[in-house]
Amino acid sequence: MIQESRCHALNDRAAAKHGKYVLYWMQQSQRAKYNHALGYAIREANELDLPVVVCFGLMDDYPEANARHYAFLLQGLHDVEHDLKALGIKFVVKHGQPYDAALQYGKDAASIVCDRGYLRHQRRWRDHVADHADCRVVEVESDVVVPVEVVSDKHEYAARTIRPRIHRQWDEYLVPLKQPHPKHASLRLRISGDIDVTDAAAALARLTLDRSVAPSVHFAGGAHAAEKMLADFLATKLDGYDAGRNEPSKRHHSHMSMYLHFGQISPLEIALRVKESKRAPQSEIDKYLEELIVRRELSMNFCNFCVDYDRYDCIPAWAKKTLAKHADDTRDPHYTLKQLEQSQTYDPYWNAAQTQMVKTGFMHNYMRMYWGKKIIEWSPSPETAFKWTLHLNNKYELDGRDANSYANIAWLFGLHDRPWGERNIFGQTRYMNAAGLERKFDMDAYVEQVAGL
Repeated sequence: MIQESRCHALNDRAAAKHGKYVLYWMQQSQRAKYNHALGYAIREANELDLPVVVCFGLMDDYPEANARHYAFLLQGLHDVEHDLKALGIKFVVKHGQPYDAALQYGKDAASIVCDRGYLRHQRRWRDHVADHADCRVVEVESDVVVPVEVVSDKHEYAARTIRPRIHRQWDEYLVPLKQPHPKHASLRLRISGDIDVTDAAAALARLTLDRSVAPSVHFAGGAHAAEKMLADFLATKLDGYDAGRNEPSKRHHSHMSMYLHFGQISPLEIALRVKESKRAPQSEIDKYLEELIVRRELSMNFCNFCVDYDRYDCIPAWAKKTLAKHADDTRDPHYTLKQLEQSQTYDPYWNAAQTQMVKTGFMHNYMRMYWGKKIIEWSPSPETAFKWTLHLNNKYELDGRDANSYANIAWLFGLHDRPWGERNIFGQTRYMNAAGLERKFDMDAYVEQVAGL
């Protein structure tokens, strides 16, 4: 089912009468399965008695991306090409700006369908296409369970304020998506891209990009890898998730965040498969759905309604005030960005978390909170801490540069949180220390686990 509330016309033009196909400009939802935008494009093409073509614009300089991110993305596009081919749909990848690809292939299209992104450059791309296309452009939201504006028309204060809003809409959107099949194949159309993603490594080699961070050898990108990871999580880790997810040395995390970031798996598919699980009690299912839907979609709400989501100004007024009050407090020790990047601190737990991220592209979620809090403690100022934390996260994490990342970094500085007891440096923002880790978790096991990478 494709709910009408997922679909929004971005311009007031009609479908082009002499279009040769319906174009799906894929950018955020990089998958052929459980993709509402693709389903909408197929449905429209069938109504117009036309085939569907899918295009993707691959730029060299995606904001803050490097070889690690591009390798993961290209592995995913390989799966997209394979899965679309099985549906009889032509997939073309154009080297250059994404909006240029959409407009180039859109010249011969009856209409253009696009998916939705929540970051400012993603919104700007779609506006550009809508303004310059000669045909109708429709945006279809497929990377959240409940569409952002259906939930709220403003920036929500915290999970406790957005949760009831999401739950009121929950049942309407937690329904399977039946993918229509195209009536006409497009594989023989005389249309081509200029990047061959059937060889992801060769495609990566021809791009001009930042190669300072190597591709991860610990995680493979793509819808097929995501499906395997999800199946393993459901079979072996969902039962025990609530108690085990915060233990750094345990493996009860699903690793879905990196695949969700690239749109290589649908949050709706994950939610339905978790909801239908027979291997875990309801309490475990509920906890995972809380993280997947409520907490994740709170971050989309944040980026959609807060223009400064990636700047220090995004944090609440009370947090800015209390951090400013303690900005001149003595930092002892204090570290440079280079020392932090190279895991050169006195804290073995922090060093292990940083090393895990640099080597694998993943950091355990609870450790990421501790990691960020210590950067606040060791940096020259809260503003500098914000910049450094965001830089390191986005540089090394496979799920970095994401609405979830921006919300989680801002959380470290008081977003979606409340004032706590006042202390040096942190003021009334939440504090975390090594003693808390040692009291709750087997930290020696975590350090040993990372050392063995």
